[in-house]
Amino acid sequence: TRGPAKDPPAVITVEEGSIGGFGSHVCQFLALEGLLDGQLKFRPMTLPDRYIEHGSQQDQLDEAGLTAPHIFRTAMSLAGKMVGVAGM
Repeated sequence: TRGPAKDPPAVITVEEGSIGGFGSHVCQFLALEGLLDGQLKFRPMTLPDRYIEHGSQQDQLDEAGLTAPHIFRTAMSLAGKMVGVAGM
């Protein structure tokens, strides 16, 4: 459906994949529908294009910036609020 992207001021996609995955498809859709021509803010959060050391899944997600505090900080920055998150 096209409705949900027309109402919120921001869209964040989060995936344990690299650039070119779900977030890229969402961005392509938003662009083709003209939804990025206005006030809608879009931020894809993906694994970085670099080697991540072996470790627990949580450690790897933390290093990649894909944990709940990272997602929260991204959401708050889109809302125009600067926040500090403990442990980051």
